[in-house]
Parts: sequence; structure tokens; C-alpha cells
Amino acid sequence: MTTWEYVTTPLIVHSTAAILNNWGSEGWELVQVVTGPEGGLVAYFKREKKEAN
Repeated sequence: MTTWEYVTTPLIVHSTAAILNNWGSEGWELVQVVTGPEGGLVAYFKREKKEAN
């Protein structure tokens, strides 16, 4: 069965692409962008969890 790990990060408007590209280069897939509780944007990412050997 595939298992996933998740991470959230705030998005800064003037560097959104750099932030998304950075997480993407680490294997994270963008799932959703929502407005956070403080009013800024928050990105939700997931990637397949590696099994411990």
C-alpha cells in the first residue's frame, strides 16, 4: 500500500514560483493552495513516503 507524507508552507507572493520549484525539486507534489488563518496563502504538498530499510 502506498503511504504519503505531507508538508505545509506559507507562500510569499513575490517568490511563489521559487518556493514551489524548491519543494518540487525535493519530490513534493503541490496538492492545494488555501488562504491561511492569518490571511496569507498556504501550500499543501505530498510525496510518497519511503519505506525504512
